Amino acid sequence: MSTDRDGKKLVRSPSGLRMLPENRALGSPFCLEEPQWIPDKEAILGGYLFMQCPRCMHCEAKFDFITRKHHCRRCGKCFCDKCCSKKVPLPRMCFVDPVRQCGECSVISQKEMEFYDRQLKVLMNGATFSITQGFSEKPETVMCRLSNNHRYLFLDGENHYEIEVARVSTVQILTEGFTPGGGNSRATGMLIQYKPQGSSELLQMKFTTSEDFTCNKKMAASWLAAMHKAAKFLYESRDQ
Repeated sequence: MSTDRDGKKLVRSPSGLRMLPENRALGSPFCLEEPQWIPDKEAILGGYLFMQCPRCMHCEAKFDFITRKHHCRRCGKCFCDKCCSKKVPLPRMCFVDPVRQCGECSVISQKEMEFYDRQLKVLMNGATFSITQGFSEKPETVMCRLSNNHRYLFLDGENHYEIEVARVSTVQILTEGFTPGGGNSRATGMLIQYKPQGSSELLQMKFTTSEDFTCNKKMAASWLAAMHKAAKFLYESRDQ
């Protein structure tokens, strides 16, 4: 059984202080690795001395003693202060404090903050669903939540299940109530496909909002919406 309590340590990198898991293999699947900085020093090539990054990679201002160069902590490219002045939180790289980012990256990071501030908390708080596995017609009511290290979906009911988030291949949100204009639909469940740890077999599990009167359907709908965003983050992480 996986552990939900993983130690962390403070690490100083060229980009700033980061809070990382002691075991890097147990890091959040939503996190991104620090990029390699584009070299900003002089180099000798073919007997000639040249500057590896002579101009801002956005406005093309030439670097000199007055126009200094800065690296974006998210993409690693070189920019002038004007094009890389914003310091924005970057939880996907586990930075403790806001870090310098270029204009394009800062917009992306600011959009991601809503996911880290709200959606992850919703997923970790959990919600109640009725699940069926494969082609089984026998449902089971479970409390589903995301582990504190974001690596597992814990399903607790009559039985205990653990699904490793990184091994989820598809997430399909099930909805009902479409109108001709495409609005007013609500999430009623989800269908996921995943590979169990140590297996290459693709399994399927269906989640539906439980009909149990004690279940909070609004909470379940919020959990499904958060899971949809988490899946998007997961697929983006695999591409980067």
